Amino acid sequence: MMEALRLRCAVLSVAASHTVRDGAGDLLAARAQAAGHELVRRDCVADDADSVRRVLADCIADPGIQVVLSAGGAGFARRNTVCDVATALLEQEVRGFGSLLHNVFFAEVGTSLVNQRALAGYANKTLIFCLPGATGACALAWDKIISPQLAMPVL
Repeated sequence: MMEALRLRCAVLSVAASHTVRDGAGDLLAARAQAAGHELVRRDCVADDADSVRRVLADCIADPGIQVVLSAGGAGFARRNTVCDVATALLEQEVRGFGSLLHNVFFAEVGTSLVNQRALAGYANKTLIFCLPGATGACALAWDKIISPQLAMPVL
C-alpha cells in the first residue's frame, strides 16, 4: 500500500504591512494542513530583499522544513523582489512552473494576473514556491498544481 507524503511546510506572507493575518498566507497554511502536511513555520516578511533573503535562507537551512510556500512580493513593482531573491538561493529552478501557473490563471480569470510572477525550485532538499499575494491566485496554484505534486505517494 502506498502512503501519501506528509511534508513539513513553512508559509511566508510577503507584504508591506507586517501582519500575519494575511488572506493568501492563511489560505496556503490551511490548505497544506487540510492535505495532511504539517505547518512548522508561519511568518510575515517585510517586502524588501534583505528580509525576504533572511527568512528564505533560514527556511532552506532548516532540516525540519521541506516545503516553503511564499505568498506576495511577486509583482512587477520595484519593491517586489521575492522571485529575484529566491532565484539567487535556488540550486535548481522548476522550469515551466510560472508558465503553467499563468496558463491556469488565464483559463480561470483571464488576464487579470498577467503582471504577477511565480517561481518554483529547490535548494538544500527544500521545495520553494513563490506565488502572487492574491488569495484567488494562491488558491488556484494550490488546487491545480502544488497540492497534486505534493501528494505524490511514497512507494
